[in-house]
Amino acid sequence: MNGHTGRELLAEAIRLRQQGNPEEARRRLLDLAAEHPGDAEVAYQTAWIHDVLGLEAEAVPFYEGSLRGTELAEEDRRGALLGLGSPYRILGRCAEAVTTLRQGAAEFPDDGALQTFLAMALFNTNQHHEAMQILLKLLATTSDDPYVRQYRRAIETYAQDLDDTVRAG
Repeated sequence: MNGHTGRELLAEAIRLRQQGNPEEARRRLLDLAAEHPGDAEVAYQTAWIHDVLGLEAEAVPFYEGSLRGTELAEEDRRGALLGLGSPYRILGRCAEAVTTLRQGAAEFPDDGALQTFLAMALFNTNQHHEAMQILLKLLATTSDDPYVRQYRRAIETYAQDLDDTVRAG
């Protein structure tokens, strides 16, 4: 987006969202998106406000637009990948959710939220084994529970191949 005023209008819309006035923020962001259709940051913020309002279907094209090109800041890209993957899943577009969230998890391997949402999308596409692996690894590496920490190595080992740990009794 060119111009100082455009950035100020974007900042004001973000402030409105943060201050609990999402409807006014949405109105302003829709105006900005119409004026600056190729601006990734405006598209991302417009998607986000639709998500905040539970308007997932309306958020999707803005998330998609925000991810075209390379101008989106890294943290915003992270948010946009998660933001797009989640509505895809909610809207029943689970294969697209898996693709998007896989991309996000590959780009941001330390992001537990992306991994969690990927696991949910994998579950929805009947890829239960991989979903369970992701969640077990995440649990083992991020849990503060002292008992989980005590068994971390075993959990990580079992997560590698869940089927190999099942023995006939």
